Amino acid sequence: MEIGNLGSIGGLIPKIKITDKPSVNQFENVFKGVIENTMKAQAESAELTKKLVQGGNVEIHEVMIAGQKAKTSLQLLMEIRNKSLDMYKELTRIQI
Repeated sequence: MEIGNLGSIGGLIPKIKITDKPSVNQFENVFKGVIENTMKAQAESAELTKKLVQGGNVEIHEVMIAGQKAKTSLQLLMEIRNKSLDMYKELTRIQI
């Protein structure tokens, strides 16, 4: 069995363009998006719960699903916050 040179597979590997620095706005937009989605999920859950309690035409499983989505979204937000703070602490410790 003969192994060819690596030049023959060079066209198969995609070229990666390296930019200078990631924009702070991109990082900020990620947080804003997660926060907005969390707030939206919580508002939807609260609205469905309110409709159910008032006797509206809402199924219990819809309320439960909306509640779980809001809970999961909040847990994700908290984990992102915790990991970001850990990263910041680690970076400040490295710089000392």
